[in-house]
Amino acid sequence: MIPLSIPHLAGNELKYVTDCIETGWVSSAGSYVTKFEEMVADFSGNTYGVAAVNGTSGLHLAMHMLGIGIGDHVIVPNITFIASANAVAYTKAEPIFIDVNPDTWQLDLDLLEEYLYNNYVPSIKAIMPVHVLGNMCDMDRVMSIARKFNLHVIEDSSEALGTYYNNRHAGSWGDMNVFSFNGNKIITTGGGGVICTNNEAYAKRAKHLSTQSKVNPETYFHDEIGFNYRLVNVLAAIGVAQMEQLPEFIKKKKAIDAYYRNELKGVGDIKFQKVQNGVDPNCWLFTFYSEKQNEILKTLKEHSIIARPFWTPMNQLPMFQKSKYITEYDHSKNIHKNCLSIPSSVNLSDKELGKVVQVIKNVF
Repeated sequence: MIPLSIPHLAGNELKYVTDCIETGWVSSAGSYVTKFEEMVADFSGNTYGVAAVNGTSGLHLAMHMLGIGIGDHVIVPNITFIASANAVAYTKAEPIFIDVNPDTWQLDLDLLEEYLYNNYVPSIKAIMPVHVLGNMCDMDRVMSIARKFNLHVIEDSSEALGTYYNNRHAGSWGDMNVFSFNGNKIITTGGGGVICTNNEAYAKRAKHLSTQSKVNPETYFHDEIGFNYRLVNVLAAIGVAQMEQLPEFIKKKKAIDAYYRNELKGVGDIKFQKVQNGVDPNCWLFTFYSEKQNEILKTLKEHSIIARPFWTPMNQLPMFQKSKYITEYDHSKNIHKNCLSIPSSVNLSDKELGKVVQVIKNVF
């Protein structure tokens, strides 16, 4: 079997986890948590990092801290993983879904700006750009739009560790920004996330809230409703080892992306995700467009090659069908219907890559 995107644990993971076990520091306290937070923050161009149990909890905590709640609205792209929209729902706020650019598959900024100019109300509190597949939209323009309408920006950078726009890292633009380290991401802690920010007050409160708002550990005094969202030391130890290998992982991801683009260019009706000027993506998960999506998926499966269709658009899911969806041509529907992701693990061999390409070519 050739998997889709699996962890590559080839560094100091075992050494650091063994250290946690031998010293007894396996829970939410321990030096690896702090080190992991610092490494992610430093790599992404942020001053502060706060580890969380996963990226979804990080997004929820970010919105909770910014005062988003009942009666409020958060703008979210209609093409994203469900966690982005779920995190909004956790706060009892309502998402407003914006269609995506048909070429980059990122938030359609023309549509966003037009909607806000014609429909802005004070209940719209934040924009959540999602850096889909490690690509990015024009973040300078996002920040400009946010300033015009006095909106918070919460970057869902779950897939974008190692991605840059105009030499500035993803997840360093917004008020609060979240990375994910699920098993399929470019690096992993098995599960986990880090909230990043350049605002010291936000960082301190995020850490406080994520540890049940505990003021005094000796008397167990808590000053507000908090959350059990802290990442444990043994998982952070894996993250530290993974961060040490991240530059090589990015290099391999880019090589995989370049190989697929070169080998599949001009094959049938295949089209690639566009990367706009100024964006340097981490090439996390290679995904392409073809109206033969179902046939390609079926054929790959017959050859024990794991591939996946793109996410169902948020407006098509039963719990969000009554939410506002702003679109002109419903590009989301077309992208979902025709896009698929193919194997992109950093430990893929040349032989495996060649097999994936050949099976796809045979469909045409």
